[in-house]
Amino acid sequence: MAAYGGRFDVAVIGGGIVGLYTALDLTLRDFKVVLLERGAIGSGTSGRMHGLLHSGARYAVRDPNAAIECALESKIMSEVAPHAVENTGGYFVAVERGDEDYLDEFLKGLRDTGIPHKLVDPGEALEEEPNLSRSLRAVVEVPDMVVRAIDVLGSIALSAYIEGARILEDAEVIGFKIAGGSIEEISIRDRISGSLRSVRAELVVNASGPWAGKVASMAGANIEIMPTAGSMIVIPARLSRRVINRLRPPSDGDIVVPYAGSSIVGTTARVIEDPDQVEPDEEEIELLLEEGSKMLPMIRRIGYTRVYYSIRPLLRAEGERAGREATRDFKIYRHGEPRNLISVVGGKFTTGRLVAEKVSDEVSKALGSSKASRTRSYKLRQASEEDLADIDPRLKALTKSMCDKRLLDYERLCSALYRVIAHYISLMSRKDLGWIL
Repeated sequence: MAAYGGRFDVAVIGGGIVGLYTALDLTLRDFKVVLLERGAIGSGTSGRMHGLLHSGARYAVRDPNAAIECALESKIMSEVAPHAVENTGGYFVAVERGDEDYLDEFLKGLRDTGIPHKLVDPGEALEEEPNLSRSLRAVVEVPDMVVRAIDVLGSIALSAYIEGARILEDAEVIGFKIAGGSIEEISIRDRISGSLRSVRAELVVNASGPWAGKVASMAGANIEIMPTAGSMIVIPARLSRRVINRLRPPSDGDIVVPYAGSSIVGTTARVIEDPDQVEPDEEEIELLLEEGSKMLPMIRRIGYTRVYYSIRPLLRAEGERAGREATRDFKIYRHGEPRNLISVVGGKFTTGRLVAEKVSDEVSKALGSSKASRTRSYKLRQASEEDLADIDPRLKALTKSMCDKRLLDYERLCSALYRVIAHYISLMSRKDLGWIL
């Protein structure tokens, strides 16, 4: 591949689902793109989600726009990345008297947003999911799915790289050189060598999730963002075939996601100041155990093996709309100064492709291109011998040895391989930029 040097049409900051999909989308529109991620691909919000590919049902009552977006995008994700999606289905369950009061409002929201659903007899639901609480009062079935985030992110990175983008891990943006009201140069700390580097681009996309406010402030710009921490606990057993949701308005501890051989109980919602200064606390863990065990009592008996958290980059809201009630929609900022900076805030993993498409539309408009997005139908490359054959024979051989369906840990090994692929892509991108010889 030809050496790229340090000048691009677009520099994308952030290696989560929005940043990666933006890099892919713009590359498919024939722009010369570089992506800068300060850590590893998926090391921020996107790689720490709970594994749910939303049907949209959770937001049908309070956030119908986000619900409709989730319903459409989950279907697209299952088509473009079938290797990373498990079509589990989902139940919304009423387990206390107060839960039933929400049923009529919930069903109306599902009807209004067009989300497929059906009422299930509690006895039949217990036959399907015997670990559910015996105090089951009402059950609604929805088309929730489970997604392996790292597999998706690795697939997008691989696709973007094959199409021509350069993807750099451990490339921390530390500042901007601004001249004449535009970003002239991006200053980068190479966290591998410790060296200072720079990249030039006609336009810069700030897709750094909860860190978008910090990145924008380096350029003298301002965005309204409300970083919100959500904790999750991992139960070392798969307690259900389906995603189990509590039938009530969005609240803490209202979901259990079957993820490989585990169950993920989530989540909490706590508005924070600094996304780099967060730790789950004992009260959150106890709350998740208590609320999760109301749906699946075995959670309390089995206990948890670990706790992790993710930071949501929510749109800023005040009062009752802050935190848990904040919209899961997104907003794109076309900054007046610097005029070649575009920032994006909000959205979810499920809607990441859509958010990236809308960002890429803004970029294309700014750079004078009329080419449309292709990601809606672009089937993502995966860790297969066929997709890796033209990159490096060593990757092809590694794929063959790790993703052997006869192995007990086939899925786990494939997921690990996506991490390896992302690091390899970063290494090759560094060579293309002349950062290493």
